[in-house]
Amino acid sequence: MGIGTGTAAEAGIRLTEISLAYGEGRERRQVLQGISLDLPPDDFVCVLGPSGCGKSSLLHMIAGYLQPTEGTVSINGVPHRKPDPQVGVVFQHDNLFPWLTISGNVAFGLRMAGIPKKERKRRTADYLSLVGLDAAASLLPHQLSGGMKQRAALARTLAAQPSIVLMDEPFSALDALTRETMQQHLIGIWQRTRTCIFFITHDVDEALLLGRRILVMQAGSGRFVEDFANPLCQAESGLPLHELRAAKDYIPLRQRLLQSIVRDRTTT
Repeated sequence: MGIGTGTAAEAGIRLTEISLAYGEGRERRQVLQGISLDLPPDDFVCVLGPSGCGKSSLLHMIAGYLQPTEGTVSINGVPHRKPDPQVGVVFQHDNLFPWLTISGNVAFGLRMAGIPKKERKRRTADYLSLVGLDAAASLLPHQLSGGMKQRAALARTLAAQPSIVLMDEPFSALDALTRETMQQHLIGIWQRTRTCIFFITHDVDEALLLGRRILVMQAGSGRFVEDFANPLCQAESGLPLHELRAAKDYIPLRQRLLQSIVRDRTTT
């Protein structure tokens, strides 16, 4: 996956004193305040926090959909102010075009970008294979399960070969078994591609399974209250899921994260 412009030291995501507020005067609401972050080009970061804490607003700024009230966003060493092919986004809902086949959905963005037909076909086949949907290429979205649709949405995003993939609670609408399957798919995809992933979740167990690094936000704080390397990340530890949950550090870390999420911000 190409990294675009910028030096190796600059590659990835850099947030510098980011703040975001809505409204004016008494109606002014501070959503994010003073956030700084450096995310390397091959990292997998989970941002954990309750609904309404500003996680999605932060992701939308990194995607270029929102502009910060203060501060700067840089992607691969370049100021970032609008959506860019280097930054792919996967949302909670798959947003597949219902009238296109799965291969048509994956190829759609490539066609809009002017990618030649032969290269579109190659990439579409490669990324459908990567997410395990080779056999579903000719099916329509309504013929797929929820997990398969999310895999198709992920293939569509990856086919554009972004250097950064932003994921906004992509598995939260799935049942527990499908969710675990998707988590395992995502770990395997990251291990093969080493694409930078910025993953939003409100699920502590999901963050402990996926994230090499975990950032925690609280409701109303508008900032990170925890930032640490996750020793239990399955992609790094290689432990099966049942062994990971039985690890001696699992319960203490889970409790620490839960306490960080709910702790009153006046105590932090």
